[in-house]
Amino acid sequence: MQTLWPVPLEIQRCPDAASINPVLVRAFNAIRMALEGEQRKNFYASPDDLLSRIELPEFSSLIQFIAGAVQGVAKQVNAQAWPAGKLSLDLRFAGCWFQIQNGHAFHDVHTHGNCSWSGVYYVQIDDAAKRATHPGLAELNGATRFYGPYSQFQAGAYMDMGNAYLQKNTVDIQPEEGMLVLFPSYLPHKAMAYEGDKDRVIVSFNVQINSRTGNQVFDYSAA
Repeated sequence: MQTLWPVPLEIQRCPDAASINPVLVRAFNAIRMALEGEQRKNFYASPDDLLSRIELPEFSSLIQFIAGAVQGVAKQVNAQAWPAGKLSLDLRFAGCWFQIQNGHAFHDVHTHGNCSWSGVYYVQIDDAAKRATHPGLAELNGATRFYGPYSQFQAGAYMDMGNAYLQKNTVDIQPEEGMLVLFPSYLPHKAMAYEGDKDRVIVSFNVQINSRTGNQVFDYSAA
């Protein structure tokens, strides 16, 4: 018996969130005001060039925390795939942006391209107990939902007790300020509708990890 192709999902918490997050909220609102003006909507997504747009020690600390987390997860899941011996690897952010939502705004199901790893860091959001009191959204208020990678095959699939393990094909992550969630870029996900006293503010990013000697690991000619 082998369980093949597991889907890794990593959750970590930034130890410096209490000092980092308030600074980022102010910076993001300033960028939003400069780019969007006074006509504020319920959902805003910045350009994905935050690494060149923001020069703040708090933002640099967050990026270092994220990079370290991605390196650790990638090393763990690739333990059997990476060649033995010392590897020269370069981690590069292919994009980094922030999103702000409120007033029942949501971000529909999507995946990320041009990267191997993606993630979301929660900068600001009402706490879970307060969100759950919403009369319409309840415990799904502001949650991040992940869909199993086999979801696309289930529309016409036959379901019985033999494949019951496939029938729960979503996982809902309850956000917390300072929480980081890392996931493979191919994994479909959605930001559920949110309404709260605080805006739901997140940082999203895409990461590539490349070897300086090339990314081919397996001998394709031996198939």
